[in-house]
Amino acid sequence: MLPFPCVQGIDSDPATFLSHRGKIFAVFDERTQGSGNVSYGVEVDGRRYFVKTAGRSDDDRYYLYHGGRVSLLRNAVRLAESSDHRTLSKLRQVVESTWGPMLIYDWVEGELMSSCLDRVGSLNVREVGHLVTEVYDLHRELASLGWIANDFYDGAMIYDFQRRRVHVIDLDNYNLGNFTNRMGRMFGSSRFMAPEEFEFGATIDERTTVFTMGRTAAVLMSDNSLERGPFRRTDGQYEVMVRCCAEDPDDRFQTVAEMFAAWVAPRD
Repeated sequence: MLPFPCVQGIDSDPATFLSHRGKIFAVFDERTQGSGNVSYGVEVDGRRYFVKTAGRSDDDRYYLYHGGRVSLLRNAVRLAESSDHRTLSKLRQVVESTWGPMLIYDWVEGELMSSCLDRVGSLNVREVGHLVTEVYDLHRELASLGWIANDFYDGAMIYDFQRRRVHVIDLDNYNLGNFTNRMGRMFGSSRFMAPEEFEFGATIDERTTVFTMGRTAAVLMSDNSLERGPFRRTDGQYEVMVRCCAEDPDDRFQTVAEMFAAWVAPRD
């Protein structure tokens, strides 16, 4: 079901269109993040949606210019069209506007993981384990489709404490295929980033995704370290996390599928 049937493009800015067609109940702009994107929570005919835009075309205060932000949104569309994994919010419609594409997703309930890590830490071991396994399963599927993780961190996850369900968002920077680091220090949170994401000219590939998944376990299931004591799962899964986080990519699992199989293996 399309939120805006028969609408492919509009000749106005997103906020004007959305306020005429529905009720805007939330705005995410420079007050909440620094990407230059502007997003909205909108209610239309009793259903809630998350609408993401590239922001104003004349707003050049950000590292990435407007055309670059538009390109990332179109990349997000390609990713959404390639996977219907249960952790991803459903992309319902894309409408072209004077600001570029409006990506209209189903609204998901919950809290950004980056703002509720203490609450995640208070979940029982089984629940945290399920949460991480769901994130791993998503990346197993995306890797099988050729997608390489880029700029994934706890702010890219929403956790619904009532339904015990994780959603993964903001994968605009994921790359279809291996690529070369042309930035030096790439975008992302250093807690989740592999050594090659700091090295100009380094190859970014599936082994980089493996590292990021290892760091995800370290942040969500431990105290951000690779020490055994605070890690809240089995010895076998601890060994998986440590191997994922090897400095040398050759010492890691070489694919996300291999990592996932080891993670869910029935050991100790």
